[in-house]
Amino acid sequence: MPEAVRWFVLSALVIVLDQLSKVYFNGAYQYGEVREVIPGLFNFVLVYNPGAAFSFLADAGGWQKFFFTALAFAVSGWLGWQMLRGGQSRMMNLAGALIIGGALGNVIDRLIHGHVIDFIQVYYQHYYWPAFNLADSAICLGAALMVLDSFRQPATRKPA
Repeated sequence: MPEAVRWFVLSALVIVLDQLSKVYFNGAYQYGEVREVIPGLFNFVLVYNPGAAFSFLADAGGWQKFFFTALAFAVSGWLGWQMLRGGQSRMMNLAGALIIGGALGNVIDRLIHGHVIDFIQVYYQHYYWPAFNLADSAICLGAALMVLDSFRQPATRKPA
């Protein structure tokens, strides 16, 4: 159990940092305001996303808020259960902690605001990546670590 507590503390830290950053940008910026950070590469911008990654289902009429909230709770619960059970690698636990923190950070936005607050914009010339936030970054990093860990772990299937 103490091992799992460390990972849940990391998840909580991700949530706190994510929410603090969103409070800052939501208060210091006007909706749609863009401030250049690294010319030709990186801006801060305040936008709202009622959908999921890349504004997926953003125009779906509102049901998606409940769907993505339920999905985040389900995935977080499953990952949390895996950490409590033990037997996973440190990398997999780190991945799970990041995904839980990111997923629940965005859930908080959906429940409080009805949308997710995004503020990081990466671009090159006229090619813009959709805006994102710290929670999204934690989810992506966690997913990448899970994939990396899957290459490091030996196959555990029994022969047929």
